[in-house]
Amino acid sequence: NHTQTKFILLGITDSPCAQAPLFGLFLFIYIVTLVGNLGIMVLVWVVPSLHTPMYFFLTHFSFADVCYSTVISPKMLADLLSEDKTISFAGCMMQFHGFAFFATAECHLLAVMAYDRHFAICNPLLYVTAISSRVCWQLVAWSYLFAFLSAIIYTGFIFGGSFCKLNRIDHFFCDASPVLKLACSDTQSSEAVIYAFVAINGVSTGMIILLSYICILRTVLKMRSARSRSRAFNTCASHLAAVALFYGTIFFVYLQPAASHSSLDKVASIVYTMVTPLLNPFIYSLRNKEVKDALVK
Repeated sequence: NHTQTKFILLGITDSPCAQAPLFGLFLFIYIVTLVGNLGIMVLVWVVPSLHTPMYFFLTHFSFADVCYSTVISPKMLADLLSEDKTISFAGCMMQFHGFAFFATAECHLLAVMAYDRHFAICNPLLYVTAISSRVCWQLVAWSYLFAFLSAIIYTGFIFGGSFCKLNRIDHFFCDASPVLKLACSDTQSSEAVIYAFVAINGVSTGMIILLSYICILRTVLKMRSARSRSRAFNTCASHLAAVALFYGTIFFVYLQPAASHSSLDKVASIVYTMVTPLLNPFIYSLRNKEVKDALVK
């Protein structure tokens, strides 16, 4: 047994006619993602009225969006225009580790943001003292720590075996299932560990988000003002739609049996690696009146 020194990423499509239009589309998506998320980060930094826990968490959420989109998009865009689609073993491993780290951090940050909104709406009198600056930093630090440890485990179990089969990865980035298909050692234990950790991270953070929004909706229903109820419902609905899109596609890819993986995995991967980071600034930031006022100023 031996380990391959490089892999070949087959990409989204092998049709030459489709590669140039796809390059233009995904380049536009990547640029808008960078401008939107970096713009939110700069705006929160320079506008004193946005120096609140909610926007503090939002800047880290935007940072995670920028990073895990950047881990994948530049390489994918280069491969769409280049005949050389190779990536070194170390580069493939680092790409997956970066993706796993920031994607897992985003799951935990979504849970932190949902908990923050739950506390602000359901316990407004205790919010200022309970969600202090120190608590904010601790929550963010724990999110990154859990994400880093999970990414180390994912990467170790995926790339720890031998790769002596073909070196062609049928994907546009080094994802878990396409890489494990090339392993010549037994991958059942690796798949079980990855499945378990994805389930633990996804289900635990998903439950926090769901329970937080259930409590928020219960509080909203008690509001006397119909306008306030309508605005709160619209905000909750848009947030939950973004969460459902992100979690739904990740669960579809990572929590299905290995034999069930198909070409639809690429479509789902495009959603959570490109579409979701593109939509997040508009859903979580630009719908807020405070952010709109700050942009106008």
